[in-house]
Amino acid sequence: MQSLVDFLNGIIWSPVLIYLCLGAGLFYSITTRFVQLRHFREMWRLLLSGKSSAQGISSFQALAVSLSGRVGTGNIAGVAAAIGFGGPGAVFWMWVVAFLGAATAYSESALAQIYKEEDEDGQFRGGPAYYIEKAMGQKWYAWLFAIATIFACGVLLPGVQSNSIGNAVEAAFGPGQMIETTIGTISLAKIVTGTFVSIILAFIIFGGVKRIANFTQIVVPFMALAYIVVAFIIILLNINMVPSIFMMILGDAFTPMAGVGAAIGWGVKRGVYSNEAGQGTGPHAAAAADVQHPAQQGLVQSFSIYIDTLLVCSATAFMILITGAYNVHGGAEGMFLVQNLAADIGANGPVFTQMAIESAMPGIGKPFIAFALFFFAFTTILAYYYIAETNIAYIRRSVKVPGMMFVLKAVLIVAVFYGTVKTANLAWAMGDVGVGLMAWLNIVGILIIFFLSKPALKALKDYEEQQKAGVTDFTFDPVKLGIKNADFWEKKLHGKVTSEEVEGAEPVKTTI
Repeated sequence: MQSLVDFLNGIIWSPVLIYLCLGAGLFYSITTRFVQLRHFREMWRLLLSGKSSAQGISSFQALAVSLSGRVGTGNIAGVAAAIGFGGPGAVFWMWVVAFLGAATAYSESALAQIYKEEDEDGQFRGGPAYYIEKAMGQKWYAWLFAIATIFACGVLLPGVQSNSIGNAVEAAFGPGQMIETTIGTISLAKIVTGTFVSIILAFIIFGGVKRIANFTQIVVPFMALAYIVVAFIIILLNINMVPSIFMMILGDAFTPMAGVGAAIGWGVKRGVYSNEAGQGTGPHAAAAADVQHPAQQGLVQSFSIYIDTLLVCSATAFMILITGAYNVHGGAEGMFLVQNLAADIGANGPVFTQMAIESAMPGIGKPFIAFALFFFAFTTILAYYYIAETNIAYIRRSVKVPGMMFVLKAVLIVAVFYGTVKTANLAWAMGDVGVGLMAWLNIVGILIIFFLSKPALKALKDYEEQQKAGVTDFTFDPVKLGIKNADFWEKKLHGKVTSEEVEGAEPVKTTI
């Protein structure tokens, strides 16, 4: 199984995808005139304003749901893997992906808002499948993305998150009794952890998007803040080492100890995994927000990249590098370019981060990371569920199969339990397949959409013009901007029936 998944990753995560991620971010940064810098103050204003409605959630709630997907295992275990396989220089390439990816995040999230819909349950729905169909006019491609995303977010990716929870709990509190099962020998700690996570997950996902949003808007900011505070304490205690760590990261980025391909490849791969810019996951939460103008949620989602990578990921990286709690793997099995820790400590897990905090704060590191990883990874699983649910809702527009949502919930819960107990290498490799498939389909899609009609760029320019005019209540008129198939906004502004409603209406009967 491991060899098959590694083979698939070798194809999906070829240098083409790595440079496509970087190239798309650079392209959108240039075409939006570096929106991620110019509108930084506006991002803060929008983040603190806005309210939820019966149909949608607030900008902050949408950010929290999105951050629950972005701030997860990738920030703790993913950064460790980037350093462990790509060297300290991989951190620099994570920063590059984050900075450029913020522009990509604006574009894909603005598209999600432009082409969102109100579903049969009265909730806002949207995402890549919706904007690919409406802006590209390629329904088959939209279906391909939807199916790939359901598989990735419903089966492959949740296992990565729950696996890290299980490993962190086992490292913090011990494995306990070892139990023989049909899938191998498993520690009692992992079985208990998997059962507990599955029960709590079932309670929340059966409550719908509102319950998910209400849970994540409390948990995510609290845990992110607590994690950053601990990281900053460790950094402040070793403040004299910060300049040398910066120089290590920058120096290794261009003369990498693990090779140019390893530093850039692992930095980009884990960067995309962590901040999700271009992956196509963030737009789902962005579409659920109730805002005055699509550009507003695009800006809020762009800001989430800064929180994820430039704050949380950087905090992890500096803790690991300051304390020296890492190894850098060489090309051959069992070979290390840098070995500070025991040879049997794997990089695909939270152990580097746990040992970094443990060395600075004895007795705190392992249980703290287990606690933090539980909330980070658990909220990410919730975000994955919501994303998969949205794509099933997209498919149900055309094909109504009873019980699809229930099957998704059941499969997700099983995947989470199984992911808790399987090996870390297999879990991460399967997650990489899911991330890679979605990134390929979404980035190609948003680039084609840009060249066809530039809807996200038109929305940004329209928003900026209204800003200059001193508008306080923003409006969005897709017809005026030449944007087609933005049915929700047409109906909201003009009170007209949409093209879809006209096509589905009964023919008018007349008598002569």
